[in-house]
Amino acid sequence: MSIIEKINEGIKDAMRSRNQIRLDTLRMLKSKILAVDARANLPDTDVIKLFKTYAGNLQEALDIALSSNRSDMSEKLKIELLIVQEFLPKALSAEETKQIVVQAIAESGAKTKKDLGLVMKAAMKLNSTVDGKLAKDLASELLPD
Repeated sequence: MSIIEKINEGIKDAMRSRNQIRLDTLRMLKSKILAVDARANLPDTDVIKLFKTYAGNLQEALDIALSSNRSDMSEKLKIELLIVQEFLPKALSAEETKQIVVQAIAESGAKTKKDLGLVMKAAMKLNSTVDGKLAKDLASELLPD
């Protein structure tokens, strides 16, 4: 079952159970897909890229809401983020990410932090589900100045 089919089923279930926040979030996800392709014929890999971007936006909004002491807004954003994460591949652990970064450094032949771009490109090539921010931080720690 493709992601768009799962979203459509989720919308139906949310309507039946009268779960408004889930319904709104799933509709938003569907609109993100339809904004790119009106027939919703995107491959799952492209859909995942869209959802990663949206999850990042939600996380940023959540951080702002938490720093502004807006507990009402932050609770809603937390729930939305959890719903979006249901459709994303499971994130790698810090240790798994570190192994990929070490391998990427070896494969790219990076010597200093100036080669960080090469390392990141190699890391994403090895595993596209790598958390880019974590990989960049690990690579910065591992590479000399």
